[in-house]
Amino acid sequence: MNTFGTIFRLTSFGESHGKGVGGVIDGMPAGIAIDIEFIQNELARRRPGQSAIVTPRNELDQVELLSGVFEGKSTGTPIGFVVYNANQHSSDYDNMHELYRPSHADYTYAQKYGIRDHRGGGRSSARETIARCVAGALAKLALKTIGVEITAYTSQVGNLRLEGECLDLSGIEKNPVRCPDPEMAVRMEALIKEVQADGDTIGGVVSCVINHVPVGLGEPVFDKLHAALGSAMLGINAAKGFEYGMGFAGVGNRGSQMTDLFYADETGIHTRTNHSGGIQGGISNGAPICFRVAFKPVATLLQPVNTVNQAGDEVVLKAKGRHDPCVLPRAVPIVEAMAAMVILDYYLLNKTHTM
Repeated sequence: MNTFGTIFRLTSFGESHGKGVGGVIDGMPAGIAIDIEFIQNELARRRPGQSAIVTPRNELDQVELLSGVFEGKSTGTPIGFVVYNANQHSSDYDNMHELYRPSHADYTYAQKYGIRDHRGGGRSSARETIARCVAGALAKLALKTIGVEITAYTSQVGNLRLEGECLDLSGIEKNPVRCPDPEMAVRMEALIKEVQADGDTIGGVVSCVINHVPVGLGEPVFDKLHAALGSAMLGINAAKGFEYGMGFAGVGNRGSQMTDLFYADETGIHTRTNHSGGIQGGISNGAPICFRVAFKPVATLLQPVNTVNQAGDEVVLKAKGRHDPCVLPRAVPIVEAMAAMVILDYYLLNKTHTM
């Protein structure tokens, strides 16, 4: 399916080497101030060519809003948009027309559809996430009116991992890795450049914190809030794992160590700890929502790789083209965008439960 969401919905279209990538957004609340500069900045955070540790494909990714905005505000009608491709090097993929790249979608797409666009992966390319960043930026503008803040950052590259929870997140955009710790950012960048020089790739983890989420978002059974966030994150290219709150690290502890005890003050009821990650029983509890997304190393290696062609013959792939040695820096804004869409969608859904 190419549509995401229930009330706030994005339907995306486009391929990596097609004319462009775009979408239609339904359910955007009316009267929201549309900050084009903000939307464009969110795309700039995702775009290729922004630093030496991402793909050098030179795309400015200028968005054009086609509908749903009048006098600087959303009208409540569908918002159509498009970002035109301008720097495709389709010939770089000529040698991949008849073979399957290992750990890519080439084989599965060919088996499912009987046809595939080999140029940059076609629809399976991460360039499709342009549409998600536009929709996520619009969702952020709507969430801003109720005080919700979403911040993602690179917390791990390879075996280099940030420790602790008391992090200053204000410096994320001050380094190309988007890591809040300046010293760790330098080490992460050096590691990415090291594997890049070897024609190799490396993975890592993006962490995300959502603050000021209203209590009560999410459904108690099949549409739990954490399940929706997990589905959104695992739908991002190269995502291989999702955990929230205590996650897998908490399974070795006892319940007495992991239980979030309640207390009350003049501002309401709160928890003394946040092992639950801001969600209990599938519903937001007002504490910060904290989760992590694991991303695999990019599958395209700039070194010889054994594979097979469409006839089943063994061949050696020598990939060309422009590829990311690590998806983490550009995945950060995509994680934020998907989180924003989920939270806004569930906020709007929650309003249908009250009279």
